[in-house]
Amino acid sequence: MTNRDSVRQKPRIFLTEDAKRLAKKRLPRMIFDFVEGAAGREVGAGRNETRFDDITLQPRAMADVSKRSLITRFLGGEYGLPLGIAPMGMCNLACPKGDALIARSATDRNVPVCLSSAASSSIEEMRRWSGDLAWFQLYFGQTADASFSAAERARDAGYDTLILTIDVPEVSRRIRDQQNGFSLPFRLTPRAFLDFALHPRWSISTLAHGVPAPRNFATESKGFDRKASRAGADWKFLQELRGRWPGKLIVKGITSPEDAVRVQGLGVDAVYVSNHGGRQLDSAPPAIDLLPIIRNAVGPNYPLLFDSGIRNGEDVVKALALGADFVMLGRPTLYALAAAGGAGLQSLLQCFADDIDLAMAQIGVNRIEDITDQVLFTPDFQSVHHETTPRAVHLSAAT
Repeated sequence: MTNRDSVRQKPRIFLTEDAKRLAKKRLPRMIFDFVEGAAGREVGAGRNETRFDDITLQPRAMADVSKRSLITRFLGGEYGLPLGIAPMGMCNLACPKGDALIARSATDRNVPVCLSSAASSSIEEMRRWSGDLAWFQLYFGQTADASFSAAERARDAGYDTLILTIDVPEVSRRIRDQQNGFSLPFRLTPRAFLDFALHPRWSISTLAHGVPAPRNFATESKGFDRKASRAGADWKFLQELRGRWPGKLIVKGITSPEDAVRVQGLGVDAVYVSNHGGRQLDSAPPAIDLLPIIRNAVGPNYPLLFDSGIRNGEDVVKALALGADFVMLGRPTLYALAAAGGAGLQSLLQCFADDIDLAMAQIGVNRIEDITDQVLFTPDFQSVHHETTPRAVHLSAAT
């Protein structure tokens, strides 16, 4: 190994902002904006992040924290961290073989990885790479039959956990994508050609591995249409999907306590609280504000996942304290991949693990399930969530 290779194997990533800065430098503007961009004026995406700054943790002195563990039990699985990789479309745009690199990092860390319906790798490939750690995220397709067919394909491939995303009835306007002329499949406009030419390392490596494209819509006669309506994911569809899917079923994109309770009543195994990272409704409340409200609505023992705005390990601890049982990472994953490939993602995940571990030491807890609202300082949040006993360990589906 040359000195240059050694440097590449040790990216200087100490936090998500490092990864984001390097990603912006290395990706064509069109691709970086696709990763980072959000709906409308992107106010909602900004609120998701900045709202975490208002939440504070209470340090505790002289607690015995010598036996700290990040082992997390959720929906029958035991994971190395209280987090997993959120479903994201077209990860191979961040770097060649992005999905495979995510799978490798997930298996190394023993955390779940969610393959999106709009992924640039197939359902079967991700299952082969990740084994039982692979979850599949389902968008409603052009028809109910096509959607059920995708779920059956995941079942046949060996997936046990299915995530139905329901907060994209219509795809919102992503202004950056419109300004950059981003579309799927790609159209090589003069502006795009110049953008790619100014980033030869990304362009050459991407072309060498094949231009990424959605891989899980081949059975649909019209292929993948990014702007197609997904409003068919209604209550009737969910009820039928619950009857057909034999494994664990999670519904993603819940921001209303009324919707959460209704989903719970249909026998769904977990609710995934998310506002799509600000990529749908720009005026949506910060997802972290909704989390304790939904926790109160569904009760202390019902499994909740969370994403939107998580940027470091202390954010993970705050989400757990406000009612989440498990946290998912979205954009930070792609920033790290774009910054330094698989090594970059491994480096960033280590940063998250270190942050969580050190925060636990400072707030005086040894186990993930001991992170409750009692570790919070902010009075506004202490008055919202009253569950003070250790978090329920969801060793099996809630149904």
